[in-house]
Amino acid sequence: MELLKNPVDGFSAGLVDDDNIFEWNVTITGPPDTIYEGGCFNAIMSFPYNYPNSPPSVRFTSELWHPNVYPDGRVCISILHSPGDDPNGYELASERWSPVHTVETILLSIISMLSSPNDESPANIDAAKEWRDHRDEFKRKVSRIVRKSQEAL
Repeated sequence: MELLKNPVDGFSAGLVDDDNIFEWNVTITGPPDTIYEGGCFNAIMSFPYNYPNSPPSVRFTSELWHPNVYPDGRVCISILHSPGDDPNGYELASERWSPVHTVETILLSIISMLSSPNDESPANIDAAKEWRDHRDEFKRKVSRIVRKSQEAL
């Protein structure tokens, strides 16, 4: 309700089905001054029954080429990882899920992820390798995806 009353630039969100408050449709606009600018990317945000004690998951249903998005569309960012210490030692507990996060902070983090890919611990190894080693090819691929997302509107 808060997002409907006070929309935030860069995304919109609403229930997939009015009878299920645990699954939301999300549309994220590619951030200005990035290679994703002008794109319109759809995702599903799924909340566990013990939310806010556990994080939701976010999966893009639109095609997205990004080091921090698995090939199946799942988003991999620290704040969506279970709370507590990272068993792999990559993230501080303070960087992981906390019940203080909101839909707004999650989506703003995803927008930030689009602006600044983290190729240190990639979800999509091929995208991360291309981001590091063949930036022009990466940009061409993203430009095609952005155009495709605009045509779907």
